[in-house]
Amino acid sequence: MSVAVIKYDLGMGRWEPNARGRLERAAMELYLERGFEQTTVAEIASRAGLTERTFFRHFADKREVLFYGQSALQEIILTALAAAPDSLAPIDAVAKALEATGAVFEERREFARQRQAIIAANAELRERELIKLASLAAAMGDALRKRGVAEPAASLAAEAGIAVFRIAFERWVSTPSARDFPRFIRESLRDLRAVTAGLVTTPAS
Repeated sequence: MSVAVIKYDLGMGRWEPNARGRLERAAMELYLERGFEQTTVAEIASRAGLTERTFFRHFADKREVLFYGQSALQEIILTALAAAPDSLAPIDAVAKALEATGAVFEERREFARQRQAIIAANAELRERELIKLASLAAAMGDALRKRGVAEPAASLAAEAGIAVFRIAFERWVSTPSARDFPRFIRESLRDLRAVTAGLVTTPAS
């Protein structure tokens, strides 16, 4: 997948505001140019025109440039899940909550595409992404139980929701179209229903 690089203005002075944004842009440039493993914090700070101390005020390590927004994303999902109508089936409530992330992703579409390419190229980052998704599934399961959903339905709906989310996100970042992210969530949920209903057939050999 071809990914456009967001170029950073090296003419900015050290006093320039939005240090987090500058460090993020510099890191993404370097990860795409050199690879994640080959990039150091010192190089990121230098590219951004800032110090390593400033970097560590905003990020625990260079991986967190790619993952620091996950807590906020989880909060959006859990808030939307808690607010979903009681009449919705568990998996529909989960899908509705996942659709609530659409605005965030649309605002940062290019970052999401770059991030996906960087993570896909690095085994350590892929493992970390899976851990984050497992944590989100556990949190959604807890939220469903608070809604009165019994086991194993709560866990099954949460895990199925993560599968829907992953497939939808991969389709969204790889499709050069104006379709919004929630539409991909709905399409992936539809495909899941087709699979579980036995409506998907394999081609004859």
